Amino acid sequence: MKRESNKPIERGERAARSGKGGGRPAGLVIVDKPAGFTSHDVVAKMRGMARTRRVGHAGTLDPMATGVLVLGIERATKLLGHLALTEKEYVGTIRLGQTTITDDAEGEITASKAAHGLAREDIDAGIARLSGAIMQVPSSVSAIKIDGKRSYSRVRDGEDVEIPARPVTVSSFVLHSAHETEAEDGTPVTDLLVSVECSSGTYIRALARDLGAGLGVGGHLTALRRTRVGPYKLDRARTLEQLQAAVDDTEGEGLPVMPLGEAAAAAFTRWDVAEAQARLLLNGARIAMPRFEGDGPVAAFGPDGRFLALVENQGGKAKSLAVFEV
Repeated sequence: MKRESNKPIERGERAARSGKGGGRPAGLVIVDKPAGFTSHDVVAKMRGMARTRRVGHAGTLDPMATGVLVLGIERATKLLGHLALTEKEYVGTIRLGQTTITDDAEGEITASKAAHGLAREDIDAGIARLSGAIMQVPSSVSAIKIDGKRSYSRVRDGEDVEIPARPVTVSSFVLHSAHETEAEDGTPVTDLLVSVECSSGTYIRALARDLGAGLGVGGHLTALRRTRVGPYKLDRARTLEQLQAAVDDTEGEGLPVMPLGEAAAAAFTRWDVAEAQARLLLNGARIAMPRFEGDGPVAAFGPDGRFLALVENQGGKAKSLAVFEV
């Protein structure tokens, strides 16, 4: 899939220079993760660029996948657990006709079956069955912990792993094209170009596996690109090379960081409070809070525009989830 071209730093995006007199940045960095990197690899790179250990990510991407990975630096790490609950979008390729141990192209092929001549209506029906609110069994080769140990570690150790199904929501699962071709081992396969919008915790490779199983030919994911995490889209993402170049540019402004207030306003419902309310919130008091449409945290801002805290409504009172005081 086509990679994004170089983009300049956009207006409204604060650029902070780490380790060059400007102090450590605090905010979000939207990275266009390259293939072959784990999410932890990207975090390690960012720790070097930002010159701080306090870096985290919202929503893991498999090494094979590319696209939007949201990183939090310094105080912004407190936002990440809440950002991970948002909807995500992907573009990917599903290969029908082959099953792998990992449900994607990185794993050993475990079964092959000719998958030419599949009826479009049968594929559409299979996609429909995997849309909406469904119960999904994650891939056994995943980072999910079973009795304190990662599932993929148990599989590597030769254990038979069974992960219970869990509820996920696939709000959109669209087939854009189907192409009959031949795999490297000669198996007639069909490659599907699809896009998916889903809740956090949904495994796209599990959708590929289940679609192929439902059609009786097996399936796995061969390519995946994440194009959105919540409100943060690919057009705001930068490659590691672009970010490093910004850090190295002695004539520039340094690492481009989305300020905390901007990041919170984009991801959460905004609640503007008066000065007296702001003081009470920052001191941990539970003040009266209006009802807002939808569920989830609300971002409280002071009268001077400062992002104060993430709060939730409990019985008409604001309970602080994380205080920022920025």
